[in-house]
Amino acid sequence: MREADLDAVIAIETRAYAFPWNIGIFRDCINACYPSWLLVQDDIIIGYGIISVAAGEAHILNICIDPEAQGHGHGRRLLRALIRIARNQRAARIFLEVRPSNPRAIALYFDEGFNEIGRRPRYYPANMGREDAIVMAIELLPDA
Repeated sequence: MREADLDAVIAIETRAYAFPWNIGIFRDCINACYPSWLLVQDDIIIGYGIISVAAGEAHILNICIDPEAQGHGHGRRLLRALIRIARNQRAARIFLEVRPSNPRAIALYFDEGFNEIGRRPRYYPANMGREDAIVMAIELLPDA
């Protein structure tokens, strides 16, 4: 992901989320050199993922597939790519937060080996105040 991609990324973010990240957050991630990847199909950006890796741990900050492209395995492909990035940078575990109101994402994360390890009360903005976050993690075992 580069600065030139941000208009397309923001368009997807706005379609996908009631409370999207703003362009400044994406710029900050790029400027911090967080691995920020696009998923492109037929020269069109259909998804993106951002991960932070430091001190042997990784944190998936954002992963999103355009709502028009969901349901075709793109999210799984992007999640697996982020896991590979973390593994290649020698992370021992990966964390993420997910809204309890996003059962499809929760199911994907469980299916890929993540486990719920806690909750962050009132983490996300919501229509009626705030929504908790489910905190999930996966341990990255060394390749056999």
